[in-house]
Amino acid sequence: MRQVVCLADQPWSALPTRTQQLMTRMENAQVLYLEPSLPKSAWKKPGRKLRPDLISFTLPPMHLQSPAGRLLARYDASRVLRFVRELLVKYRFQEPLLWCATPLGAAFLDELPYRGLVYDCAQDWPGYPEIWESELTAAADVCFAASPDLMRHLAPCNGNVTLLPYGCNYPMFAKDHLPIPQMLRNINWPILGYVGSLWPDLDLTPILQLAQARPDCVIVLIGPDEGCYLLPDLLALPNVRYLGPVTPVDLPDYLSAFRVCLQVLRRGRLYDDVIPARMFEYLSSGRPIVSMLRPDQVEHFPDVVYAAHTPAEFVSLCSRALEETGTYARDRRRAYGQAAAWSNRAGEVNRILESIGLF
Repeated sequence: MRQVVCLADQPWSALPTRTQQLMTRMENAQVLYLEPSLPKSAWKKPGRKLRPDLISFTLPPMHLQSPAGRLLARYDASRVLRFVRELLVKYRFQEPLLWCATPLGAAFLDELPYRGLVYDCAQDWPGYPEIWESELTAAADVCFAASPDLMRHLAPCNGNVTLLPYGCNYPMFAKDHLPIPQMLRNINWPILGYVGSLWPDLDLTPILQLAQARPDCVIVLIGPDEGCYLLPDLLALPNVRYLGPVTPVDLPDYLSAFRVCLQVLRRGRLYDDVIPARMFEYLSSGRPIVSMLRPDQVEHFPDVVYAAHTPAEFVSLCSRALEETGTYARDRRRAYGQAAAWSNRAGEVNRILESIGLF
């Protein structure tokens, strides 16, 4: 059986991350999922068996500064490496594939036995010294990048960089006639909905203008409130409903109840070209999508997404989306969603790893 050691960028979550989606679909592989430490003592707890061949462990605390060593403080480095080596011995891992979803993987390059190295770059890492990512990228047998800009960022250090966008759980969202959630059953007007974290810098201006211009529609917001500055202004309007976060298993029911799905921008990420996983979930639902464009953005799905440059255009396009008829656009959206299914993303990863001899 193949063996994979995954240095994850986030702890294992009930809301599956990109790394979780890929690791659970590694073909014929035993996976040790090493998550970053949060509580200081979490690394002392036994591993969690999450799948028959996937076990999660929390690493000892690691620091970004490295006054005494190459990347980690000398004491932290020795403790972390000892911890990982003990796991390799315990589970009889011999020269596994080392999968790194964070620049901290550079700390392991000269200290652990591995037969191949993968760097999966899904975001910018402004909090890390650039040399860390450069060393990891240069040493990798293959790099995956979540967007074209990230590909260009990695290309000077490695000639084997492959585009691997985010994905979605297509079968969950590509269903018709799902039950209407209880919280939406008393709404008789068309529902236009946004799903996602309400970050402090999330620009809700287009949705605010939409709610003011279309009192005959209900605007529904779903996701955790992280301190969004415009949310109180929206909630002051009678046709806005904020539902908070919902469980992943229930989310398809909410999207099915939307007449239009809404996508807006974060002011702090206007030039981030990573397509969020939520967009692929919107596409899989088949519902019309109205999205704000970033400055100089090339439209990713011009034939099926209503893309606006200004809040006023956003409002106008929402009205047009509400009038959409027929099934052609719906079927095209679902085709994009199906292509982005995590099973297809992971299948591409497995094919590439086999083609270069890492699997």
